[in-house]
Amino acid sequence: MALTFCSFSSGSSGNCYLVKSDRTAILIDAGISGRRILDSLKRAEVGPGDVKAVLVTHEHSDHVKSLRVINKKLPGAVTYANIGTWECINGLVDEKRSIVFKTGEEFLIDDIKVKAFNILHDAAEPVGYTLSRGESKIGILTDTGRLSEEIYEEIKEADLLVLEANHDVEMLRVGRYPWFLKQRILGEKGHLSNVDAAGAICRLLAGGGKSRRILLAHLSRENNFPEMAYQTVKNLLEENSCCIDKNVCINIIERDEMSALFTV
Repeated sequence: MALTFCSFSSGSSGNCYLVKSDRTAILIDAGISGRRILDSLKRAEVGPGDVKAVLVTHEHSDHVKSLRVINKKLPGAVTYANIGTWECINGLVDEKRSIVFKTGEEFLIDDIKVKAFNILHDAAEPVGYTLSRGESKIGILTDTGRLSEEIYEEIKEADLLVLEANHDVEMLRVGRYPWFLKQRILGEKGHLSNVDAAGAICRLLAGGGKSRRILLAHLSRENNFPEMAYQTVKNLLEENSCCIDKNVCINIIERDEMSALFTV
């Protein structure tokens, strides 16, 4: 009863992920062009009629800018959002093909169980998601300034976790961003750094148990790069006696490229 994950794009220029079973496909966010989403679905061998839902994490444009187009191009897809997000995106999708959920409650989309959980970001009611089928579980966690106890509880059993590693703190501090933006990114409702991501992984692994695949996501173009994100996480894991390729497998999601298909 496997689930498959694919990133179509991840970063401040646009976010869109695919989770699918052998009979159901779900998009998480639609922050890139409709054409790219449709092309990526084709490359992933998912037909437009196979997409049953679009889950919205929050209302920022890099997560919702193509909702209107996708609502037209994917006639079988229903848009899911909580009330806070829905009040911000109302008008982008047909209300007859939308469902408002309560954060924290589980719901089914065909054969995939979905749960949205609260995260810390400067949006109306931002959420991360877990998606599960049988024993397979995928967690999606980006756009949060820190990891609360609630977040840890929701992601701790994920076989595959999409985890934000947005920036290197020193690159951000000395970079060209204006001070107010640096403060926003570094704040409690901003974004996780490479070190934050490493700390989260160490905590997850400290409980032992299952092997995990972690996909480092939402990397900043200005304040990070894939090699730095990977090496920072690797170094900190090794300092805490966690061995990559034994306890955990780490991959990087590129900002503007479709990822490989990962099955759990």
